[in-house]
Amino acid sequence: MKHSVAFEKLAEDARARIKETTLEEVVSRQERDQIFHLIDVREDHEWQEGHIKGAIHIGRGIIERDIEKEIPDYQAEIVLYCGGGYRSALACDNLQKMGYRNVFSMAGGIRGWRDRHLPEVKP
Repeated sequence: MKHSVAFEKLAEDARARIKETTLEEVVSRQERDQIFHLIDVREDHEWQEGHIKGAIHIGRGIIERDIEKEIPDYQAEIVLYCGGGYRSALACDNLQKMGYRNVFSMAGGIRGWRDRHLPEVKP
């Protein structure tokens, strides 16, 4: 998907302040049964088309409103993902501003996940 220059600039600005993780690191965490929260920040219709096993859905439009109900521990490890890593970077930046200290954006998003044919929950 081609994004606007302004949107890409906004996401790049957020990336300067956040931590990113790779697809491989997420797979490794899952294989080791490491405790972390995997959150899909895509839109409802995107989630329904398929998502990463073990993920929960809190859309980008409501994550700041609902995150504390879902994950009240500000030290919990949280990995966010979206389609390609832009929306998750923006959400990650905002969660850090809210006080979450161990939050990551998954670089490449679900498109990268699918490109590597990694396991996905489909309807």
